[in-house]
Amino acid sequence: MRIFDLPTPALIADNDIISQNMTSMADIMSGSAVQLRPHYKSHKCAVLANRQIASGAIGMTCAKLAEAEELIFSGIDDILIANQIVEPAKIDRIARLAGLCRLTICVDDVENANALSRAAVHAGTIIHCLAEYDIGMNRCGARSQEQYLETAMAINTLPNLEYDGIQAYAGYASHMVSTEERVNTTRANEQKVAALVEYLRDHGIAVRVVSGGSTGTSSIKARDGIYTELQAGSYLFMDSTYNQLDVPFRNSLFVLATIVSRNENTVILDVGAKGLGADQNAPIVLDMDKNIVPGRVVLNEEHLKLYDSGWDAKIGEKALVVPGHCCTTVNLYDWLYLYSGESLKERIAITARGKSQ
Repeated sequence: MRIFDLPTPALIADNDIISQNMTSMADIMSGSAVQLRPHYKSHKCAVLANRQIASGAIGMTCAKLAEAEELIFSGIDDILIANQIVEPAKIDRIARLAGLCRLTICVDDVENANALSRAAVHAGTIIHCLAEYDIGMNRCGARSQEQYLETAMAINTLPNLEYDGIQAYAGYASHMVSTEERVNTTRANEQKVAALVEYLRDHGIAVRVVSGGSTGTSSIKARDGIYTELQAGSYLFMDSTYNQLDVPFRNSLFVLATIVSRNENTVILDVGAKGLGADQNAPIVLDMDKNIVPGRVVLNEEHLKLYDSGWDAKIGEKALVVPGHCCTTVNLYDWLYLYSGESLKERIAITARGKSQ
């Protein structure tokens, strides 16, 4: 079957480019002290997670407990939940799941650490912990070295918890278009983390893991050597937002769409905000030869309106749309169609679609 024969809108990915992107990331990691722990939230596909592990990733990162469960039951045995889990029922689930794999969770509160410890003791399991340090996200994590030390010491002394190290994520640096600004910001953040590591050592706390980073800072972190784990996710698919950066990855993810109407200055496609993540940059429209079609993009619920493009396309023709944000786009579909050339190779389930708890 040809990929272009699919009913639209359809989420499709070029399998050859996915493989090339995986190779490019492996080249970045080669010779570096950093190991790859890809973020599951970008593709949410158990099949692709297992491909990443087979290609050398040490484990997976995920955002939610429900995502971790999907990964565990797909055979992944080393998982980091890069967020805090505080609800009692979820903590109990964490403790039980920790008996099925090496499960790590982020912590930034002593009371939360105590609750995790009680649940792990009751379940007879070990929960690994990264204490989170805020390096500019203004989100989760300790805001000072002293606050961080308090949390790390609690984890270190509580039964059935294992302190592994530091979670330090700076997502705001990931999309800085200026390479110089991105490098300078990342190095400044790593100096903060290095100072924390030294502070902890002075207080008898050994740091084995420093985890964080993303696609946009992957090459920088591989060179600098402060981090031990890279949580990049978007490198596999890329999107129009990441296209602005000088990173060695190509667009593999597209939404296949059909031209359903047109007039003097507007071409209308059958995919809108319900099929394209609209929380970052605008999507990019390509013709079937992957040439960029110029014009101003406006999304409605079910339609993409392309104004003033000059595109001489006919009703019924197909187009490829590069999403503005791959992660939120993937979460809108049940299936991902992998293709090579024009041939459909495989349909894989987006197993963690909607797994937001």
